Amino acid sequence: MNYTSESLGFNQFDFERRFDERRALEWMKEHCNKSFLVCALYALLVFAGQHFMRQRQKLELRPLLVLWSLSLALFSMLGAYRSGVYLFSVLSTEGFQRSVCDRSFYSAPLTKFWAYAFVVSKAPELGDTAFIVLRKQRLIFLHWYHHITVLLYSWFCYKDQVAGGGWFMTMNYLVHSLMYSYYAARAAGLRVARPIAMVITGAQIGQMMMGLVVLFSVACWMHEVRCPSHLDNVLWGSLMYLSYLLLFLYFFYNNYLRVPLESRNKAE
Repeated sequence: MNYTSESLGFNQFDFERRFDERRALEWMKEHCNKSFLVCALYALLVFAGQHFMRQRQKLELRPLLVLWSLSLALFSMLGAYRSGVYLFSVLSTEGFQRSVCDRSFYSAPLTKFWAYAFVVSKAPELGDTAFIVLRKQRLIFLHWYHHITVLLYSWFCYKDQVAGGGWFMTMNYLVHSLMYSYYAARAAGLRVARPIAMVITGAQIGQMMMGLVVLFSVACWMHEVRCPSHLDNVLWGSLMYLSYLLLFLYFFYNNYLRVPLESRNKAE
């Protein structure tokens, strides 16, 4: 089935209509090695920045952080909306297997721009870490490890146009909509109830579990039906999602379960 914007009942934005996904794919293939350069430079700046700030006063940067987080939240919301509509349409009309194996997500009129924008956005999202370093907040391993590996994996998924990409991108857009909205509210000085932070981390854990389900499905179907992928992508993706799952579970326990338990034990 051809899922055009008209068949889904949506009008395309002008920038969506004019976006040339073939040129975008060519550029991603030609410059795939630059993803490693970007990540290496990011890692260097992160640790050099921490060293630079060690003997200096922290910067507040609250207004800039609000604007930054709000911009990424709005971008993620729009991406989640456009890609979510497409994924739900495939899922509801042709089933889960088709939604996993579908490659047209990368080139469909409604989603071709957002598939490319998703990958490209992983570079500016590295700027999240700059606020942590300059404000002298605690930088955990999960934060910078996640940024580096998502950028690399997303770039190569797009370059190879592998099955499962629609699920990976839509879930990430959706979770980032919640996450960056939360960051914007906190940066603006709003009091956000603790359960909301728990829900967001729970959504991230759910994303990682679903990512593993999608990759397992790709591994089962890529030799039986038109479910284009390759073993390297499935293996690296599975290791990535499994490591995320374990790290987010540890983060959830450490931040939301262990502290209340320790406080209760002290009270007793």
